[in-house]
Amino acid sequence: MKIFIVEDEEDIATLIKHNLQKEGFEVEFFLNPEDFIENYKKENFDLLILDLMLPGMNGLEILRLIKNTSEKTHIPVIILTARDMEGDKVLGLELGADDYITKPFGIRELIARIKAVLRRSKNLYKSSKYLNFNGINLDLESFSLFIDNKKVEVTKTEFYILKTLIENKGKVFTREELLDKLWGNEKFVVDRTIDVHIKKLRDKLGPYSKYLKTARGIGYTFDIE
Repeated sequence: MKIFIVEDEEDIATLIKHNLQKEGFEVEFFLNPEDFIENYKKENFDLLILDLMLPGMNGLEILRLIKNTSEKTHIPVIILTARDMEGDKVLGLELGADDYITKPFGIRELIARIKAVLRRSKNLYKSSKYLNFNGINLDLESFSLFIDNKKVEVTKTEFYILKTLIENKGKVFTREELLDKLWGNEKFVVDRTIDVHIKKLRDKLGPYSKYLKTARGIGYTFDIE
């Protein structure tokens, strides 16, 4: 598993990295927020350790950024705070941080907290019955769609089309591929059936319809760029 650290004090970052590597983790640290922001979308990581006191940028801004980035919002975050930062601790947890630890801290305690957060995150992910993207929420058990927490009526076919596209963000599906995923070998269903469902979905997605894009001459994609 890979852990990212954003910490401007190099001796602390190096100490954490060294001890986590001994525990079998892959670790990369960033001494300034700009380097992290430049890299966080490009690489996959499983947990972020985030110092709140950073040069030029409050760690809470990075936390907001992570939690507002759809493909990274599920990543657990542990924030590092000073003892007198009670308000930031509370705000960090409200913004979605999974745990916090105050400086100075014992490395064994930090490792124990990291392992506990990763266990919780893994169990939550396994048991999750929802698929989320920004204000779009799909309940995978009841086949329900919620837009900005308001239920929107969709057919099961519309639900499955949207689910398939969101699960494969950025991938272009031909109409034939979508037909095959939804109906298999039932060849009486024609290509233009997909067009009808896509049009209805766009009407129902409201402000998020912009992500449901047509790849002209090919098919459809859920593109967040």
